[in-house]
Amino acid sequence: MWLLCAFLTFISWGIADLFYKIGNKSNDKYNHLKTGLIVGLIMGIHATFYLLLNSVKIEFIDILKYLPVSLCYIASMVIGYKGLKYLELSIASPIQNTSGVITALLLLIFFKEKLSVYCYIAFFLIFVGIFILSKIELNNSKTAREEFNKRNTFGNILKLTIIFPLTYCLIDGMGTFLDAIYLDYGQIINEDTALIAYEYTFLVYSFITYIYLNIKGEKLNLFKEKTKIFAALFETLGQFFYVFAMAGFSVIAAPIVGSYCILSMILSRIFLKEILTKKEYFAIFLVLMGILILGILDI
Repeated sequence: MWLLCAFLTFISWGIADLFYKIGNKSNDKYNHLKTGLIVGLIMGIHATFYLLLNSVKIEFIDILKYLPVSLCYIASMVIGYKGLKYLELSIASPIQNTSGVITALLLLIFFKEKLSVYCYIAFFLIFVGIFILSKIELNNSKTAREEFNKRNTFGNILKLTIIFPLTYCLIDGMGTFLDAIYLDYGQIINEDTALIAYEYTFLVYSFITYIYLNIKGEKLNLFKEKTKIFAALFETLGQFFYVFAMAGFSVIAAPIVGSYCILSMILSRIFLKEILTKKEYFAIFLVLMGILILGILDI
């Protein structure tokens, strides 16, 4: 069951990434905040319906208990949205999503999990594939080349190539590591409670952001933000499956989920008519082989 949830998260977040890419407005100073606001709003609505339909009992202390995990995820996501202003998603996403492999390695180190040699081979294939993609996309991206030409100082190059995706990777990796402790190894909180606690925390973020945007004189028209709404819907759907995947076998679920950028890249090529090189196909093949190996090992 956890493997199915991991794959469904992989699909949902891969589709969400495509809509994030389409809906990104690089000329909007507050685009990242607006994106996060809509995601939090959709998650809050989902949490309310889920709470009512499943009769889940949750107390305020549960939200506080899960707060370190929630804040890691929310912070990394908003930083990721901000990074889209400087980098195309096809560059940022592969770098960011190495966090899944990093989380798996942290779990192996701290919890002495014993896995077969094939699992380590799969982790290696996934990491190498994503690393190759990040290098290729950085070199080939038209947007990246333009930014390098316009802003060729060391500080701007550092910001363009490292700061946002790397910060996302580190914070998200820590959040996923904590999630594995909360849901799997430590069993501090159950899946339903974790889901609702996170989504309500994101809803609080939305309210705070809405107030801030109004103070700045920024108005948000939801009817003009359809792509962001679709992204938020698939983000929320992925989050639903994610907590159950992490509660099952987190050390393997993390790299599978973290590879969803592969799907977003494939969808970008299909729907946005972008072209994949032979090296990119090879890198995607490595990642998919790694995921396939992990899937076969669980059967």
